[in-house]
Amino acid sequence: MRIGWVGFHKEGIPALRAMLERGYEVSVIVTLTPESAAKRSAAADDYPAIAKEFNILLHETENINHPATVELLRGLDLDVIFVIGWSQIVHPEVLQLPRLGMIGAHASLLPHNRGSAPVNWALIRGEDQGGNTLIWLAEDVDGGYIIDQMQFPITQYDTCDTLYDKVANSNREMILRVLPRLIAGERPGFPQPATNEPLLPRRRPKHGLIDWTQNSQDVYNFVRALTRPYPGAFTWLEGRCWWVWHSACLPLDVSLGKPGELIGPVVSPIESSCGLLVACGVGALVLLEMESEEGPLLRGPALSDMPWTGKVFGNE
Repeated sequence: MRIGWVGFHKEGIPALRAMLERGYEVSVIVTLTPESAAKRSAAADDYPAIAKEFNILLHETENINHPATVELLRGLDLDVIFVIGWSQIVHPEVLQLPRLGMIGAHASLLPHNRGSAPVNWALIRGEDQGGNTLIWLAEDVDGGYIIDQMQFPITQYDTCDTLYDKVANSNREMILRVLPRLIAGERPGFPQPATNEPLLPRRRPKHGLIDWTQNSQDVYNFVRALTRPYPGAFTWLEGRCWWVWHSACLPLDVSLGKPGELIGPVVSPIESSCGLLVACGVGALVLLEMESEEGPLLRGPALSDMPWTGKVFGNE
């Protein structure tokens, strides 16, 4: 079977490596150019290294639908192309290139959370169950036939980064399960159930502004949903933008001050537990790691010692 691979995000790395280590032959790896990858969140640089290690043709592109990329894929006469960890919509003419079709993955239990940034939205919404779905790519974005699904828990300790590790592992398991079936001549899949659930909207860096009027649990979820490798949740203090990379939640039933007000330092002999206590609409949040546009990164005593008590975080 002639297999192609398209990806740039780390969620595809374990699956691709597992395929190759088990002897499946991949004819080409398509990934983003370094310039294009640098503009993306969570871009992975492992694909060129894997291509070199396994002596696979590597093609770097700005867009999967670029004429040069389309011609390359057409000339390889592929049976199936896996598109894993790729945010660009594949045009219909490209979908028709491989004999069996293109297989992608969506980091939710489809049809739930169709649309953009399902991992981030699941955390923002405080969902406690996540999942991943292997599908045949179709013109209807995220609407193709379901090949396989895996469910996993979302804990209070997960971030967008740890959830992507779970997604990556499930990609590996599902792809290894489907490959023997494809080689045997099967084309497994069933249509998605009907749903009235709206598509998830796209998220941009500007959407990371923290709303301190929310309760502490919601603000905590927001921070962990947008932390590295994403652009981050942010707030403003005296005209200066600060990114909040990590926090801890105090689920109190009362407000300790104005939303966004710095109540005071949180100190501990354990440096990683030091931070700043901030009032939310209900409850409070302990800021554990922050960074401004000019730097430096603040955490531990360097953060708890900041003379900010009584000041209020705001919109700008």
